[in-house]
Amino acid sequence: MKPQEVFRKDTKKLGRRSRLSAMASRPFSRASPTSASKGRGVRKVVCGSVMQHANALSASDSLATVLEVLTKRDWDHVFIVDGNGVPMGRIHAVDLLKMVAKKKVNRNMAWMHSIPARQALTHPPLSVRPTTPLLKAVALMLTYDLNQLSVVNDEGVLVGELGHSTVAKVLPRFLL
Repeated sequence: MKPQEVFRKDTKKLGRRSRLSAMASRPFSRASPTSASKGRGVRKVVCGSVMQHANALSASDSLATVLEVLTKRDWDHVFIVDGNGVPMGRIHAVDLLKMVAKKKVNRNMAWMHSIPARQALTHPPLSVRPTTPLLKAVALMLTYDLNQLSVVNDEGVLVGELGHSTVAKVLPRFLL
C-alpha cells in the first residue's frame, strides 16, 4: 500500500500512514446535510396530520354485525366505542377466528346475534392524541406489539387511527 500524508484541521503534517489506516481513523457519516434536516423534520410530525379514518362500531352491536362489517368492508380490525364515541377497545378479525376455531363457543351463528361486541374485546384501548409526536406513537406500537392505535381528542372521543401501514408510508420520506 502506498503511504498517505495525513493532515489535521490546522493543516500541520502529522506523519505518514497507510491509506487504510487513514480511512479507518476518519470520521464517517453517510448522512448528508439535507438528510440531517429531514431527520429533524420527522420529530415535528404529529399523529393528527397522518391519521386515517377509524373503523368503529358501537359497543351494543352484536358480534354478528362486527363479523359482517369486517368481511364486507375487508377490514382486519374494528374499534368498539361507547355511546359517546370513546373507544372501549379493539376487536381483530384473527381473534374472532381463533375464538371459533378453539371451540370456545358454539359454531352455530345464532350465538353471535346475542353477544354484544363489548364482551369480545381483546385489546385494551391504548390511545394517543392528535398532537402526539409520530415517533412517540411508533414507540408505543412497538413496545406493546400493536398494529393500530386509536387517536382521540381532548374529550377522549375517537377521531382517527394510526396504523403500521400509515407509518410505513410516512416515515420513509424523512429517512431517505
